[in-house]
Amino acid sequence: MAITAKMVKELREKTGAGMMDCKKALQETDGDIDQAVDFLREKGIAKAAKKADRIAAEGSAHIEVQGNSAVLLEVNCETDFVTKNDQFKNVLSELGKHLIEQKPESVEAALEQKLHGDGETVQEYINSNIAKIGEKLSLRRFTILEKTDNDAFGAYIHMGGSIGVLTLLAGTTDQDAAKDVAMHAAAVNPRYVSRDEVSEEEVEKEREVLKTQALNEGKPEHIVEKMVEGRLGKFFEEICLLEQNFVKDPDQKVKKFVADKGAEVKGFVRYEVGEGMEKREDNFAEEVMSQVKK
Repeated sequence: MAITAKMVKELREKTGAGMMDCKKALQETDGDIDQAVDFLREKGIAKAAKKADRIAAEGSAHIEVQGNSAVLLEVNCETDFVTKNDQFKNVLSELGKHLIEQKPESVEAALEQKLHGDGETVQEYINSNIAKIGEKLSLRRFTILEKTDNDAFGAYIHMGGSIGVLTLLAGTTDQDAAKDVAMHAAAVNPRYVSRDEVSEEEVEKEREVLKTQALNEGKPEHIVEKMVEGRLGKFFEEICLLEQNFVKDPDQKVKKFVADKGAEVKGFVRYEVGEGMEKREDNFAEEVMSQVKK
């Protein structure tokens, strides 16, 4: 019988399998939806839908660079065992290349795009790898940076992908210097490039906290304001990249290290895998056993 788009859509919704896999399953079962579901299950392709409600807070950050474009992305999985899998690493690379080539505006837009502009969608590609790897996978987030020929990207991946940092330095093509700044950001975790980026609202909130602390310490009111401004400088050191002591040379600030290179930090992105996400409660022994059972 003729296989319609409606039938393919229904089977995809039931199984989470890719469009071409669903079409083939329907052709093999003469359009019988239930038999097609069994067909996909037997092939291991319907696993993706079953794993949709699992917690995937492990994973890897990955950086892909092509010419004057670079992307930092995070792909999540269920266990850190999978991050060492060559197939998972290939997923990271393929998704990174796609994001640079197609430059989608959001994760949602990316998932609907054809992978590399041709064939299956990004979501279908991820689903097919869920079936092969045996764990829930998800593209959580990404950031794309663009530079000129006179700028440099700094790419740093820490501990096999647990933290990823991408920096952009203008006025230099020194990739090593840009990477050093990325390593610093990975270690110290600044929130802003400079104090100019910190909102006045956040500064005022911190100023009030520091003022209250000083008064509670019994300091005279006439010297509290000076104390607050001094402590506010320490606050900026904690959250602003350029104000921090450079990890590779604590005797100088990051801004001096960058200035000595004749450069300027135009921006940075730092991803720590799983930050802000719900974590599994499994202990290590249970995690090992879950892998053995597979």
